[in-house]
Amino acid sequence: MPLPSVLSRRAAAVAVAVVTTAGVAGCASFQDQEKTAADGTFSDVPTYVYQVPSTTPQNPADDGPVATGPCVDPNPAVIATCLDSTAGLRPADEQGVTTYVAERTTGKIILSKRYGPQRAIAKVDVDASGDGGLVDFELSPTWSEDQMIFALITTPSDNRIVRIASTGSVKPVLTGIPKGSTGNLGSIAFTGPNELTVATGDAGDPGAANDRSSLAGKIFTIDPNQSSPKPVIEASGLGSNVALCRDSSDGRLYVADSGAAGDRLSLVTQNSLKTLWTWPDRPGLTGCATGTDSITVSIASKKRLDVFGKPSANKPTVSEPSSEDMSKTFGAVGRLTSLGGAFQLATVNKTASNAKPVGTDDRVAIFMPKPPADDRT
Repeated sequence: MPLPSVLSRRAAAVAVAVVTTAGVAGCASFQDQEKTAADGTFSDVPTYVYQVPSTTPQNPADDGPVATGPCVDPNPAVIATCLDSTAGLRPADEQGVTTYVAERTTGKIILSKRYGPQRAIAKVDVDASGDGGLVDFELSPTWSEDQMIFALITTPSDNRIVRIASTGSVKPVLTGIPKGSTGNLGSIAFTGPNELTVATGDAGDPGAANDRSSLAGKIFTIDPNQSSPKPVIEASGLGSNVALCRDSSDGRLYVADSGAAGDRLSLVTQNSLKTLWTWPDRPGLTGCATGTDSITVSIASKKRLDVFGKPSANKPTVSEPSSEDMSKTFGAVGRLTSLGGAFQLATVNKTASNAKPVGTDDRVAIFMPKPPADDRT
């Protein structure tokens, strides 16, 4: 589906999120990022702060000349193509027409713009067996000063949080998060300038997810600036493919997961989870993002997005979601990241069950969902 005209709506603040896992040797160089437009690369590096001021997304179809090359998608909403299996992603500019996206299986973080080059800005060695690998990442809240990246990765022995310096060196921040043949997909988000919230999968062990002494299947916070940060557990009992989505307008944190407690969308409250919605057919959830008035959950196996109206003080629950069929446009969608009313989505057609990759997969695109059913007039 072409990029909807409603992308002319405002985009709200994008919150910076970061989580790390122990690292093994990696390589990266960020010194060549600040190139001029004349040499065909990006003109500058976005100077993100803890929250980016709201702005208006641009239509990629109007941003630059007609694209050419060996891997150009005809959909004007697509801003990255021919990626290996994707994981976390973040907008790389305020309009959302540029993206940072993790290749889960290669350990690379790719910087891409539809009418510009595509380049790996960092790489870390990972164990990509099962659903492990480079699971999620975030730019430092002081990125413009330190060009530091935090990442949640899988190694041969565990899941870990690492910090990747501008030189490419990789330093462990928190090690020993349980690893399994499945259940490694987690999520990270900065919920304060010195507070990193980490959500981990159950590593295929629901018992560990409910054991407060284990870091599997948990939501916890750390101060990533400490030499030996001590996790503070916020919630237990998470399943697999855990995805956090933070509401930049009020700071509320939501989480989507699939596990022993069912496939559910929850609000993270103090030391617990408040379940907002469950899926009786247990389709497997793969991502979530908050919009101006909505929460969107991706379901790769069904090739669809479910869109809910946000809960409020007057209406603390959510109603039946609206569904967006992705089967004819993007196929199986994994992670999402917010752009106010719109968001960026990353496809997982190369690894999702029943998916049929096209020549330009895997991709990142800008998408504006329809309003949730209870908000339509």
